[in-house]
Amino acid sequence: MKEVVVANWKMNKTCAEARSFAKNFKELVRERNREVVICPPFTSLWVLQEELKGTGIKIGAQDVFYKDWGAYTGEISPPMLVELNCEYVIVGHSERRNILNETDEIVRKKLFCAVEHGLVPILCVGEKLEERERGETEKVVEKQLVSALKGISEDLKVVVAYEPVWAIGTGKNATPEQAQEVHAFIRGILEGLVSRDFSEKTPILYGGSVKPENAKALLSQKDINGLLVGGASLNPESFARIVLC
Repeated sequence: MKEVVVANWKMNKTCAEARSFAKNFKELVRERNREVVICPPFTSLWVLQEELKGTGIKIGAQDVFYKDWGAYTGEISPPMLVELNCEYVIVGHSERRNILNETDEIVRKKLFCAVEHGLVPILCVGEKLEERERGETEKVVEKQLVSALKGISEDLKVVVAYEPVWAIGTGKNATPEQAQEVHAFIRGILEGLVSRDFSEKTPILYGGSVKPENAKALLSQKDINGLLVGGASLNPESFARIVLC
C-alpha cells in the first residue's frame, strides 16, 4: 500500500501563513512517492485548496461534526468539508478526547458520518502514560478501535493513527520497535473485527513527536504505513524532509 504522511497543524497558522507554507512546500516535494495530506485549521482550508490545486497534495480537516446541518453552534459538517475538496478528516485525536471530553461514542458517530459522505477518516487511538505503565496499552487501543469501527463495511477506506498520548508534543517518542509492536497488534484487531482484506489495505500511521531525524526508522517497520506529524509539519523544510525521507 502507498504510505501516507499527514500534517496536523492543530491551532496554528493564519490564512496568510498557510498560503506562504503551501507556496514553499509544494516546490520542495515535487518528486515524492508518498500520499501527502495537510490538515490545517478550518479557516485555512480554502487557502490550501486554492494554493495546492493540481499538485496532488491532499487536504484534510482536523475534526468534523456528526450531523449534516442544524443548530450546532461552532460545528462544521461533512458536506461543508466536501465542498472545500477535503478528502480526509481526523477523528478522535487525543487532544479532543482528553481536553474536550469526546467519548468513544462521539468518535464513532463522527467516523461513520464522515465515511457516509466519502471522507476518509483518520482514526486516532493511543494510551496515556499511566495506562502504558499499568500495562494497559493493548486494552485501551482495542477498546478505542472496537468502539469506532464495529460494524463498518470492509469496502470503506479508513486510516488508523497510533499516537501514544505520552509522546505527543513531549519530545519523547516510542522507539520504532515499540511502535511496530502496537501497530502489529492493531492490524490483528482490524482483521478480527472486520476482515483480513480490510486489515491489509488499511494504512496504520504512527504519530507522537515525529521528526526528520526519526521518520525513516519508523517507516522502516513492517506495519508502519505512514506518519501523523504535529510540530515538525509547521515548517515546510522539516515537513518536506519527512515526506522525502
